[in-house]
Amino acid sequence: MAFPPRPPRGAFNPRFKKEQQQEHRTNQMIRVPQVRLVGDNVEVGIYSIQEAQRMAQDQGLDLVEISPQADPPVCKIIDYNKFLYEKKKKEKEMKAKAKQSEVKEIRFTPNTDDHDFNFKAKHAEEFLKEGNKVKAYVQFRGRAIQFKDRGELLLLKFAERLSEFGVLEGMPKMEGKRMLAIWAPKSQKKKKEGGE
Repeated sequence: MAFPPRPPRGAFNPRFKKEQQQEHRTNQMIRVPQVRLVGDNVEVGIYSIQEAQRMAQDQGLDLVEISPQADPPVCKIIDYNKFLYEKKKKEKEMKAKAKQSEVKEIRFTPNTDDHDFNFKAKHAEEFLKEGNKVKAYVQFRGRAIQFKDRGELLLLKFAERLSEFGVLEGMPKMEGKRMLAIWAPKSQKKKKEGGE
């Protein structure tokens, strides 16, 4: 037995979006007897919900619930779209300030000469000043693996050179055919205290 045909549901409209759930309750969505009003254009205090909504209407703005957990909930009279815009702007600024630190790699060989060493050390100092970690390693090729002690001495000399800008996270260790060590930047506060 075949099923009866379904009635058509309507044409698919790609621009139609389900109404998104608001992040904050506004105006008529706020269902509490009293609210604490804060903001620039009102006298801070506790008002009945009807009075708060009327004040918002008089100013042609929205009543926005900022912290619903408070007792009574805290509301602000503001244009809701402006409020969301400012909130996003603040979040963007916070993200920009919380810069992700990277791990910068510097490669040596057991026979790295002084000029190369100094050049690479200057780069490492810059990376540490910028707040990045530095991973330095000595690459051993072929028979050079016999000179592990040279690699270790080179990394310890490097650690001594970077001591003003970074902290060695552990003694140099072998990983396959490389000996590596990692430096973390010294915190900004310590640098400032040292500079005074």
